[in-house]
Amino acid sequence: MRWGNSSSPFPLGRMLRGKVASAVAMVLACAGTMAGLCSAGDPYAFFDWNVAYMKAAPLGEEQQVISINGKFPGPVVNVTTNWNVVVNVLNSLDEPLLITWDGVQQRKNSWQDGVQGTNCPIPPGWNWTYQFQVKDQIGSFFYFPSINLQRAAGGYGGFTINNRDIIPVPFDAPDGDITLFVGDWFTMDHKDLRKELDQGKALGVPNGVLINGKGPYRYNTTLVPAGIDYETINVHPGKTYRIRVHNVGMFTCLNFRIQSHNLLLSETEGSYTVQQNYTNLDIFVGQSYSFLITMDQNASSDYYVVASARFVNGSKWDRVVGVAILHYSNSKGKASGPLPDAPNDVYDKTYSMNQARSIRWNVTASGARPNPQGSFRYGSINVTQVYVLKNKPPLLINGKRRATLNEISYLPPETPLRLADQYEKKGVYKLDFPTKPLSGPSKISTSIINGTYRGFMEIVFQNNDTRVQSYHLDGYAFFVVGMDYGEWNENSRGTYNKWDGVARSTIQVYPGAWTVVLVSLDNVGTWNLRSEDLDSWYLGQETYIRVVNPESTNKTELPVPDNALYCGLLAEMQKQQRPHAEALEASSGIRGRQMVLSMVISLVAWIVIF
Repeated sequence: MRWGNSSSPFPLGRMLRGKVASAVAMVLACAGTMAGLCSAGDPYAFFDWNVAYMKAAPLGEEQQVISINGKFPGPVVNVTTNWNVVVNVLNSLDEPLLITWDGVQQRKNSWQDGVQGTNCPIPPGWNWTYQFQVKDQIGSFFYFPSINLQRAAGGYGGFTINNRDIIPVPFDAPDGDITLFVGDWFTMDHKDLRKELDQGKALGVPNGVLINGKGPYRYNTTLVPAGIDYETINVHPGKTYRIRVHNVGMFTCLNFRIQSHNLLLSETEGSYTVQQNYTNLDIFVGQSYSFLITMDQNASSDYYVVASARFVNGSKWDRVVGVAILHYSNSKGKASGPLPDAPNDVYDKTYSMNQARSIRWNVTASGARPNPQGSFRYGSINVTQVYVLKNKPPLLINGKRRATLNEISYLPPETPLRLADQYEKKGVYKLDFPTKPLSGPSKISTSIINGTYRGFMEIVFQNNDTRVQSYHLDGYAFFVVGMDYGEWNENSRGTYNKWDGVARSTIQVYPGAWTVVLVSLDNVGTWNLRSEDLDSWYLGQETYIRVVNPESTNKTELPVPDNALYCGLLAEMQKQQRPHAEALEASSGIRGRQMVLSMVISLVAWIVIF
């Protein structure tokens, strides 16, 4: 179709030529006033969040938790591939706050990552607006506060990214979509938990497990006191539901199962998996899974939904069990009797590791784009950098109990790394993180990894601790290609899965074992690599991968946002912020301008079509 010139066969095109020009001018003007915002042309989703304390008693003892808009857990962000997300966060806590988007890849935009290496924290009483695009991504993720051990008090919620209509999903549309947050829980305030760690103490055994911020159903009158509020999942017989499960806890791996029902695994952290049934699945801290579950039982009674502690022993752990209820609409009674059994392999981890190895990438399914997931042949790419990251039990460094990777305990600087680069502040960090464990004494340092742009990195996680660990990389999905017990060596590469290792962002490493991931460093920015276990992370078990395009261009990284906060060596650049009420009004103005921009773009598209 041709339009907009004197020879056009479409009179309407000639008539609207001037209007099109005006509309385009409006678009350009709007874009000019919103430089640095998310990509135009795709839909926007706006959220206003007030992050504040509230009282709750999930395990029967009243305590202070962190809520979002008065909800604990917080709301689920439900968007579609390529949508632009704008989240205005008001910090009503009494301490600084950052929100990170676990597994959601801010392409070219580590400015929105919400961790200390990229963002100054939001001061108490201030607001900050996150703006990013969920570019070329689908799947189940979650968000949470990333500093000050605040996730131990809540502040988390789901982040669901749906396929665009034109991209096929490798299963029939489910009859419902349900999100579950499971996690170990302490009744001690998160500030007191910090004090325990600062004083060199281990946190000990959690007080229980929460499911969607609620305590366990009273399956046992000795372990569970009366009056505990529990989660009920209402379903209809014969229907199939997609249930997304996120382990948002402190440090405990949880075995998830639903009495008498199979868990058909379909997706994990943005990748469709080969569909296979499990009766139970170990979900490690920071991990997310989607299951398709068909309600095919006779509903003689309700059914237990269980999340119980794994790789632990001792009677004190008997209470670390979360229990919700699956309630059929035609159920004939309440659930009763013993819980469905967890795997009995306290001293033998082979079962869990074999289960983890069985999770494979569905290489024939499309992801966020029409091409198959397996079209990226990671097994044929030459590795350019190798890092062997070894952890061990916490130890004393300069009189302080610290956690390490390669004998280095990370010290967060007052000036975020990415801002230090932007404004050429020297001495904030060192690009000297060792490629393998140091031979000398452990030390505390702001040491990070110098990643090669468009390189292909092999990361070996070697767990020399007695506790299972989870590791996460922001900004990327990596390919899980191998895991085994013992010490990793060069010959271990012969066991790698180079075809359908699943792509995800969080992986477990068993005690006395190793796990290897491969990652393509195509996302420019400064990205956090950390233990997802909150106590290990707090004690220094993290670093960052700095990925820089040697050619200066905004095509590979977005510019520093107009609303960036400044601290540390750049504190003098920060302007005083308006009170909350005025900040909300300003946020509404931004939203209004964005809505106008979207409407104008839609108008232009309509004119072009006709």
